[in-house]
Amino acid sequence: MNLDVTSARLRLDHALDRLDVTFRGMTARGDETQCVCHWGSEEELAQLKVPGVVLDPDLLRRTWSAPDWDDHGAVLRRVLPQFARALVNGLVEPTGGMEEVGRAFARGAWRRWPAHQSAAVREFLDAWWAHGLAETDPAVPVHEVLALCCEASGALSPWLAAWEALDHGVADRHLAAAAAHWAYDLLCDELPWAAWDTTDAEEEALRTELAAWLVRHAPARLRAQDAPEELLHRIRLIGLTGPARWEDPHWPGHFHGEQPPMGGTGGPRPTGPPDRGGRVLRHGDGEEW
Repeated sequence: MNLDVTSARLRLDHALDRLDVTFRGMTARGDETQCVCHWGSEEELAQLKVPGVVLDPDLLRRTWSAPDWDDHGAVLRRVLPQFARALVNGLVEPTGGMEEVGRAFARGAWRRWPAHQSAAVREFLDAWWAHGLAETDPAVPVHEVLALCCEASGALSPWLAAWEALDHGVADRHLAAAAAHWAYDLLCDELPWAAWDTTDAEEEALRTELAAWLVRHAPARLRAQDAPEELLHRIRLIGLTGPARWEDPHWPGHFHGEQPPMGGTGGPRPTGPPDRGGRVLRHGDGEEW
């Protein structure tokens, strides 16, 4: 499948317009409540019970991120047209990652809404995903949108399948950026985003699926993009387990004498090369490893 960024943008615009039409006139329940000490004022809550009132950015943030609405679905339907446009324009900045936004969608149980409403939400997510893959410099990085879509939909496969079907340098450059972002966590056998509302088994299934897809799909695409050999080796290592992984000469930290933890079954956590002062850089030190 080839990419056409203009068509992808038109599709996204139509999806946003469809949200406007589908959820026009929606409000929170008349008896909906919130904590005036921690969330906001009664006057702000009243705005959610009036259709069409544009919320200021801070009120929108507090509304979508609050985990304790009595009727999450009604609140999400109330803010969704404005919220979706803020998302695609990169104006939503969660405290953690964009998976927080995905969980807000999931709390609203949008997949159980009436068919025309759930279809409008699904088309928005599909259109946004397609546009992000086609756009050279999307407002939200593709790996963040993937985490959002996975958490919102409860599935990873459809989003990966759509990515894999694309045959275009732009999508492959996004793949290289995502692989670099994911590599540390996947080498530690961890999912690269926080999946707080899943069981351990569900989270492990997502991690296994993402790792297997990356190992199978990425190398040929990334070689065509002249990706660094070190990144290709890290992807290869993700497909290995146990000593085959951490005793490999390309294991991050191999030349620093990293050994498996005593009494543990897993390998050492990867480290990066030493900085100019000899300190070993680790993920989170503010520098890529």
